[in-house]
This record gives sequence, structure tokens and C-alpha cells, in this order.
Amino acid sequence: MARRERVMRMSVEVPLWRALAGYRVLTMLYAVGLFAFSYDDYDRAGIAIGYFAVLFVWTLATLPRVQSAAACTKRFLALDLVVAVTGIVLTPLVVTDQHIQDSGPTLPSIWTAGSVLAFAIKGGWRWAAFASTPVAAANLIERGHPARDTVHNVILVWVASIAIGYVVEVARASERTLARALEIEAATRERERLARDIHDGVLQVLAMVQRRGAVIGGEAAELGRLAGEQEVALRTLVSGGLVPVSRVSRDAAEGAVVIAVDEPDDDPDDGPVDLRTLLAPYAAARVSLAEPGAPVPLEPAAARELAAAVGAALDNVRRHAGDDARAWILVEDEPDAVIVTVRDDGPGIPEGRLAQAEGEGRMGVALSIRGRLRDLGGSAELISVPGQGTEVELTVPKVSRGKAERR
Repeated sequence: MARRERVMRMSVEVPLWRALAGYRVLTMLYAVGLFAFSYDDYDRAGIAIGYFAVLFVWTLATLPRVQSAAACTKRFLALDLVVAVTGIVLTPLVVTDQHIQDSGPTLPSIWTAGSVLAFAIKGGWRWAAFASTPVAAANLIERGHPARDTVHNVILVWVASIAIGYVVEVARASERTLARALEIEAATRERERLARDIHDGVLQVLAMVQRRGAVIGGEAAELGRLAGEQEVALRTLVSGGLVPVSRVSRDAAEGAVVIAVDEPDDDPDDGPVDLRTLLAPYAAARVSLAEPGAPVPLEPAAARELAAAVGAALDNVRRHAGDDARAWILVEDEPDAVIVTVRDDGPGIPEGRLAQAEGEGRMGVALSIRGRLRDLGGSAELISVPGQGTEVELTVPKVSRGKAERR
């Protein structure tokens, strides 16, 4: 079956960059509004108007630069900081002495904080501390002495930018950790899927060759022995982990990215399939199938996996209960789920045998049955009493887990 690549992107930085872009525009308009409101405080209004014209054009022209960490280059950050510091230093040259004594705003006002925050989001708290230093020096120069309100504002910008930079660093580390966890989960699910396919095909054939070879004897016995060795080796490989190389996670400029390879979704135009048609081939002389008189609709993928789980349960009956054992398949169509029960009259499973089998790499029940049902959001319950046979109850919801999550 064709496979498709699924990309999951996670980033707390993207909202921060968008907020920064909005902050720069709003604070630029705020600075222009302050200038217009206190126009009488300016001795050289022409210089101020020239600066605000530059600030207006610079803010709007550089909006694409504050959309992501990749676009926000070091050169842009340096020029942006120069624009902010220049506005602060120019303030004493264009305003009256009374404006400065009254702790009036600088030319860029709070727009300056956006320049410092860009450093924080781009490089973390160290970059924020670096950018805050020239801004603090420029504010002290503009005021002429370390007044209480000036020092307060300087410390506030310093602490806030460093705190935001630290939060960004923590968020990036968390994204990488989450991306790695999703990568491991995807790899584990793929390993289990491959293990189920191998168990349903190759391992079953090798086990059959081993048994038949031992019965026939001669050269066939040697062939059976080799098949048995290969079965053990393959089971060890499966239980040890078939980790696919197609799982990649990386921390890109736009955040953590996880690329996973998935089975494609079924074509929605195909519609549900009747589970009875997939289970009918399992009916045989010693396998009885009891099903409803009406169709049992299920999504194609869920129906295939459920039928495969039934087949794995019947394989276990033939292998462990013997060819003479009888089996019964009961299909129940409930309002929210489909329940299929596979029961046999074999000797049953001794207590602790399943755990021992998993330790030996025999994952038939764990992967081919329970693994399939777990991936579908269902469950598989196994009841076995020594001497009284085994019963496996398979429950699958009519809405798959993947589609339920997307809703």
C-alpha cells in the first residue's frame, strides 16, 4: 500500500513573532500620537518629524523581518537597535528642557522595547541582556542623570526582556523534547505494524516449515531446523526493534518539526465496507461463523485490521490447540462498536504463558491482536481457562480514533 509523509509542526515562537510585529506597528503609531499631542514641547519639530518619518517607513518595511527567527537576521537586529538608540539620543536636541525635567517620553517612546524583544525572541536571554545595555545607556544620557523613574524604566525593560528570552529558550527545549517523544512514538507504532505483518506472513510460514520438516524427516528435517533458526532470529529482530529511518525531527526556525510516514487515509468516496465479507473466508469445516443478517459496516482500514486480528486468533488456535480443535466466530453489531468473539475448545492457555511468550519474542497476541485493536482505539480481551478453551473478544469503535481526534 502506498505510504504518505505527514508533517506536524509545533512552535510557540510563531505567535511571539506575530505579537511582536503587531507591537511594533502599534507602538510606532503611539509614538507619533504622543508627538502630535505634545507638539509644543519640541523646539526643533522638523528634526522630530524627520525621525518619525524614518521610524514609520522602517517599521512597515521591516514587518517581514519579524515574522520568524530565520528572517530576523543579526544585521536587521543591529540596524533596528540603532534606530531605537538614535531616537533616544536625539530627544534632548529637539525637546525643551521642561520636557526632560517632567520625564517626558523619548522620540521612539515604548517602540524601543520592541527592538529589545526581537533580540530576546531571536537569541534568548543573553541576546536580550546585550540589547538592553545600549538602550539603558542611551536613556541615562538622554536624561542627563540617573533619575529614579529613568532607572526604574531601564530595569523594567532589562528584566522583562531577559525573562522573555529565558522563556523562549525553555520553550525551544520543550519543543525539541516533544518532537523527540513524537518521533519515538511514531517509530514504535511503525515497528509494531511491521512486526504484525511479519508475524502474519513470514513467521507463520517458517513455523509451518519447521513443523512439517520434523514430521517428514530426512532432508526436510534439516530444512525445518534451518527454518526454526531463522524464525528465532527474526523474532529476536522484531522484538528488539525495527526502528525506521524515515522518522526525522528537527528544530527549524519556525519551530520543532516532526516528519512521519503514515499509511494513507482511505478514500472517503469508498465508504464503509461490510465486515461479514472479510470474515467469510475464515469459515471452514471446523470454524463456525455466526453473524447478523444485516451488513456490519466499518471503515475500510478498521475492517481490514479487525479481520486480520481474527485471522491471527485463528492461527493461534490451529497452532496451539491442534488441527482438530473447533473454533467459533461470533459477530455482534452494537450501536457504537463492533464486537467479534473468537472461541475455541482447545486446552486453553496456562497462566503466565503469554508473558513468557512475549519474553521469547513470540508477539502474536501482543502485536497481531492487541496491537491492532489498540491502534484502532479498541480493545482485545483474552479469557482462557486450562482445559476449557480460549475466548478472545475484539471490540472496535465505529468511529476510528484518528478521525475522532480530528473532529
